[in-house]
This record gives sequence, structure tokens and C-alpha cells, in this order.
Amino acid sequence: RGKDEKYRVWMPKLRMAKEYKDKRKSIDNVERNIFKFKKSSEDKSKKMEKEEKLFRETFMYNKEIRVLATATAQRSVPSRRRADLPLAAGEQLDVIDAVQGHAVICRNAQGRYGYVLVEHLNFR
Repeated sequence: RGKDEKYRVWMPKLRMAKEYKDKRKSIDNVERNIFKFKKSSEDKSKKMEKEEKLFRETFMYNKEIRVLATATAQRSVPSRRRADLPLAAGEQLDVIDAVQGHAVICRNAQGRYGYVLVEHLNFR
């Protein structure tokens, strides 16, 4: 035996649970994705498409969706009907279409569409 082996301390080998070991191997084998925001933007775009499809079915809207103006909600208003858009005070809304009466069709930041009364909006 050499000099170094004489003074080496024997350490017991720590046992790992099999599930942890398999999990660790699978994590090591997976290629790490630095750009994680791509997945969330894909999920967001899918959600927006779903909301748009629901909007077109609910409102029977077959025209091109264009933003006519941007407005801010003056106060919080809960939705009374399914077609109404619930508002939070200070929320930014895109005005999509002006219908007859005192209501306009708006879209919020989450991509939801609905009717909003003009009296609840502040146009700048």
C-alpha cells in the first residue's frame, strides 16, 4: 500500500431512492431550454385564439376584428350576463365595435370579449 491509501478514511456510499435516481437521470438527459418564454407565448396565443372563436360564435361576429379605440374603465363593474365583460377600475380595453345603443364590444388584456356600457369607459 502507498502512503496516501494508508490515511484515506473510508466513507460509506450513500444510497439514493430509485425514484430520485431515475428522476435525476431524466433531468440530466433532457436538453435544457434557455428560451422558456416561447412556450408561454404559444399557450397565450392558443388561449387568445380560443377566446376569439368563442367571441365569434357568441356574438355572431363575422367581420374583421379591428381596434377602433383604446379606453380605460372608470370603475369596477361585475358582469350580469354572459355577454357582458367584467371590468376592473383602471383596466385598459380595446374597443372593437360600436353597436346601437349605449354599449360597445370591447376586449380586455386577457383576450376576453364582451359588451361594456359607454358610461363606464374613459376615452383619451
